[in-house]
Amino acid sequence: MQKTARLSLAHERIKPYIHRTPVMTNAFINDLCGAEVFFKAENFQKIGAFKARGGLNAALSLGPEEITKGICTHSSGNHAQAVAYAAKMLGIKAYIVMPKTATRVKVDAVHGYGAEVIFCEPNQKAREETVLQVQQRTGAVFIHPYNNLKVIEGQATCAKELIESRSDLDAIFAPVGGGGLLSGTCLSAAYFGKDINVYAGEPEEVNDAFLSLQKGEIVPATGKISIADGLMTSLGNLTFPIIREQVSGIFTVTEAEIRQSTRFIWERMKIIIEPSSAVPLAALLKTRELFKGKKVGIIITGGNVDFNHIEW
Repeated sequence: MQKTARLSLAHERIKPYIHRTPVMTNAFINDLCGAEVFFKAENFQKIGAFKARGGLNAALSLGPEEITKGICTHSSGNHAQAVAYAAKMLGIKAYIVMPKTATRVKVDAVHGYGAEVIFCEPNQKAREETVLQVQQRTGAVFIHPYNNLKVIEGQATCAKELIESRSDLDAIFAPVGGGGLLSGTCLSAAYFGKDINVYAGEPEEVNDAFLSLQKGEIVPATGKISIADGLMTSLGNLTFPIIREQVSGIFTVTEAEIRQSTRFIWERMKIIIEPSSAVPLAALLKTRELFKGKKVGIIITGGNVDFNHIEW
């Protein structure tokens, strides 16, 4: 099946379970950037984040015999909710491995969808070992947070909708962590857009995607911490080749720049977003000379904020 058909099929598959989120603009931010900026507001998506798209597409693509024992994953937040939500829609069990340090608001949300939460130590090795134990105990199907073709295709539907709303875009910015959204955005720009360049924003503190692009091979995340906690992970062997071939550039931004862009969106657009969602705007502001007079799409990835732990 052609890739355009696969992405269109993924979109049709998940449509009954998702919102077609709005595309928003803001005059202050346009003036600040010297460009027309169009925000795809996935903070209004089911579960409060774009991750619902990939989790649903992966779960709905499984056969009836595969899902009899449920689905499982490891995640600190939004993908955990996505898989839990998908399981609830399918009426099956979900087992979610989360680090002990996961924010209470995200743990409560996963519980709220009826999933079983299994805690582990806050490192990648513990996540992978614990989810393997869950699979051995339950027989559940594992849905990787980003390094899964059906997840990538589901995430691609976000940019597909943005392009359908604004076919005249010159560029799209997305944040990059594991690369599921960025690789999906690259695919949609290539197959549904016309001469749209895709760029990524990444925190300087966790700049492994930027380094991977420079080196031509995956550079693992170092374990450093960023306020953009949704981006503190390494690229996968499925996401990286797409990004390496199709992304036009990755721009890194400081923690101060992420905070400033988060405040701009909170205060000027009057919507609540996670700091990870502000990284693309921070990257655009930092490189605004390159995009003067352009039409630029930005994907706001989510709005699941723990108000009890806002440092600023």
